[in-house]
Amino acid sequence: MSTVNVRIPAPLRSHTGGAAEVVATGNTLRAVIEDMGARHDGLAQRILTPEGELRPYVNVFVDGDRLQGDDVLDQPLRDGAVVSLVPAVAGGAGRARDERLDALRQSISEVTPGEARALQGQGAVLIDIREQEEIAAGSPEGALHLGRGYLELRIEDEVPDLEKPVLTLCSGGVRSLFAAEDLRRLGYRHVHSVAGGFNRWKDEGLPFSMPRMLDAAARERYSRHLLMPEVGEKGQLRLMDSRVLLVGAGGLGSPAALYLAAAGVGTLGIVDHDVVERSNLQRQVVHADDRVGQAKAESARTAVRALNPDVRVELHQVHLESGNVDTIFPGYDVILDGTDNFATRYLINDACIKHGLPNVHGAVFRFEGQVSVFWPARPGEPGPCYRCLFPEPPPPELAPSCAEAGVLGVLPGIVGLLQSVETIKLLLRTGEPLVGRLLFYDALGGRFTEMRMERDPECPYCAEGVEFPGYIDYQGFCGA
Repeated sequence: MSTVNVRIPAPLRSHTGGAAEVVATGNTLRAVIEDMGARHDGLAQRILTPEGELRPYVNVFVDGDRLQGDDVLDQPLRDGAVVSLVPAVAGGAGRARDERLDALRQSISEVTPGEARALQGQGAVLIDIREQEEIAAGSPEGALHLGRGYLELRIEDEVPDLEKPVLTLCSGGVRSLFAAEDLRRLGYRHVHSVAGGFNRWKDEGLPFSMPRMLDAAARERYSRHLLMPEVGEKGQLRLMDSRVLLVGAGGLGSPAALYLAAAGVGTLGIVDHDVVERSNLQRQVVHADDRVGQAKAESARTAVRALNPDVRVELHQVHLESGNVDTIFPGYDVILDGTDNFATRYLINDACIKHGLPNVHGAVFRFEGQVSVFWPARPGEPGPCYRCLFPEPPPPELAPSCAEAGVLGVLPGIVGLLQSVETIKLLLRTGEPLVGRLLFYDALGGRFTEMRMERDPECPYCAEGVEFPGYIDYQGFCGA
């Protein structure tokens, strides 16, 4: 993808907030114009006809050379090229535009940056409507970043109260007038535009910060997340700062590792002491045939890095036990239980209680699966732990392993993906996690059933006021 500098002629600068040059991306002129149009309202319509052709009164020069021919819009552009748009002009001072701005200033209340800062302190919402490359140079402290192209789509999620005072800010105070007008049309009753925009804000010495932002590669990779108000740039940065520990790189851990890495979770820890066997490949999709015999943790890291090289992978190639769990769990935000034996499940449960961590549970058997989130330490709404649901493990004859009873290969994929969804919800602090609920999946019947669970007030590990009793002989407890 090429990044080019586009020089904007004076008649079109009302669409770019007065900017004489903008940065756009695209491998062809058509793609560049579409990119600019997505970020600058009305600009593409002034350059292209409704049929998508270059308007006859607009010439295009690339690095000083005029583009000609029927394929002007589809000619390739090199990275760093300078594109000049040159329309026919006949003099004048943009009277229609000036009249439009005068009319807006008559109907939209303008405030100075100092007044905006004071209103902010009284609860008003300051919305910086500039594009990402502009905000990278700084933004007022406490400002909400909603680019002009997505303002109308996201404002109601961010500011649901139509009575709340709203301030719009751009670079110089022009685009913010149009944005304020649109917000009034949406029903917001107390809207003001910040006169002089961010340029004046800085000149007056008001506080601003250099916000942490995604780079161009990350914005491209996570573009679909950025469109979602529940995620957006703030949520994506939170995912990138998160740390998730996968206990097991088998049937459940495989899809979880791939999709959490694809989602951009910054650090994945993997606990597994086993090696890849060919019989694993029917369901453990993080591994490959050419890695048979390799340590599962190493194999999983290879797959994760191939999918998303920005994800950090921490390997713990040990058998999880009482003697090492307290050195592994601290520092992670969420524990994802992808194990296949009861001894480790109870150890994970107890360690999560001790360290106050959410335990995203998954289990599979032939055509059936279970998913839940055990989190007694959940702020405000504590839920049960694994022991509340299963105080004791079943006898071995009622709970054979997958190696003994078999499992439908795709079933761990479904359950592991549901565990990934719950993990992402926890990291983003959004939605309603499966705390106090057990989701049961019957693949043969094609049914999901939800069952509610309560905390056991007598639970020896998570009951209110109970001190952590310590770890036990889990192998002996589980009859192994």
